Amino acid sequence: MQNKDAYIAHLENTIKDLQNQVKNLTEMLSIILKGKFASSSEKTSKKQFEGQLSLFNEAEVEANADVSEPIEEDVKGYKRRASKTKRDEILKDIPVREVVCTLVEEDQYCGNCNTKLKVLGTKFVREELEYIPAKLRIVRYVQTVYECPKCKHTAYPYIMKAPTPSSLMNHWLASPSSVANVMYQKYVNGMPLYRQEKDWEQLGIALSRSTMANWIIRCSEDYLKPLVSHLHKKLLERDIVHCDETVVQVLKEKDKAPQTKSYMWLYRTGNDDKPSIILYDYQPSRNGNHAVEFLKGFKGYFHSDGYSGYNKLSDMIRCGCWAHLRRKFIEAIPSKSSQDAPLTLAEIGRNYCDQLFHIEDSLKNLTSEERYSKRLELKKPVLEAFWCWIDSITALKGSALGKALVYANNQRPYMENYLLDGRCSISNNAAENAIRPFTVGRKNWLFADTPKGASASAAVYSIVETAKGNGLNVYTYLQYLLMYMPDTQWQSEPELLEGLMPWSPDVKEECKQ
Repeated sequence: MQNKDAYIAHLENTIKDLQNQVKNLTEMLSIILKGKFASSSEKTSKKQFEGQLSLFNEAEVEANADVSEPIEEDVKGYKRRASKTKRDEILKDIPVREVVCTLVEEDQYCGNCNTKLKVLGTKFVREELEYIPAKLRIVRYVQTVYECPKCKHTAYPYIMKAPTPSSLMNHWLASPSSVANVMYQKYVNGMPLYRQEKDWEQLGIALSRSTMANWIIRCSEDYLKPLVSHLHKKLLERDIVHCDETVVQVLKEKDKAPQTKSYMWLYRTGNDDKPSIILYDYQPSRNGNHAVEFLKGFKGYFHSDGYSGYNKLSDMIRCGCWAHLRRKFIEAIPSKSSQDAPLTLAEIGRNYCDQLFHIEDSLKNLTSEERYSKRLELKKPVLEAFWCWIDSITALKGSALGKALVYANNQRPYMENYLLDGRCSISNNAAENAIRPFTVGRKNWLFADTPKGASASAAVYSIVETAKGNGLNVYTYLQYLLMYMPDTQWQSEPELLEGLMPWSPDVKEECKQ
């Protein structure tokens, strides 16, 4: 009898485990389908907040009678100002070519008395935007040589040559403008070299993709990496850093199959009212030691997602990302539910996060000191209620909601650290936004051929995104650097690199958008 009861209990447990497994797999399939076919927006519908206030009362009671809950009616989403750009604002920095329309000589006579007409005035008719296609030309440097006519017949003739600018790459046709264009097309417009090859053909020259790749790698090694190293030193002197990483495929990585993953790491400055610095760093793996090495000497706050590799960073304060936690709850929300159905646990978790973001949005125009004090006043009660709610619920192990709860509990030590300084951010969105141009470009050029090419790409992306972050015209800045770096004696005088930084007054004047 006991064996029979034990066998029945075993079968019941097996059925329960299988039911849970089916439920988890069904949920995973729903998430995959939602990611593939549903809207990618994570914006919360306003209607989902209406009539749901009572669901927060339970957490309020459990936390503390004096702790206020998120007020649903105040969460109205993010207001976007309508884009009403005027024509004169769009065209204000574009040069004008005026076309004056006149009568031909034989028509400049009165139709009544045949008297010669006089100009009465002009009338504005319309404006058009004219496109001027690119064109190529050879720049030939001819050096003038001088001699002293009096000393030419002596034992010490005096000859002097006029100075010429240094070559960007000896014995190559590369110029600052042509290399800057190749870099701009690939790293800003996401145009692979094989497609640029076709463009150069249309302009009248057969420029191979291997030649353009050599241009990028050589100029990156010789001229851009010293600037990136200087930017790196400046980054380590700051108080706030955002970190992120993404996959990149490198075909010829030593001791690795072409299909294996390598990584592009990103580090950028935070909201500290100083010039932006955005740096990429190629590494063959996702090991957290790469971040440790890159940020050696940094003392301050660093923002990141929940990747465990960042646990290796010490001597600094880690700030968790509420956008990532909110995304976990969004992934756990069922795809379909009736309009009048009560909020699910995943929706309640998302709404807590929404309330924190809503408060943060209301503080964006304050100074860092004012934001610090207001955060403590407005957010502490919501955070206390949220963690109390987290502790009060359970979810099926392995389910999307279960994963959200595990993520929340694992990240709990870091999630409130952004309250310690008004300059810190509630999320790591700054890093995600900065790494997005790389992920978009990767969809076009797919992979890097060699580690040297991936490292060169990291340097170019660093210059490009830092230029964007400081309001510079990217192409003009690349051309500016490639024009002046060959004649800059930065090896013996490293301080000269400061004059080429994107915040330098001369650079801002020359390369502004």
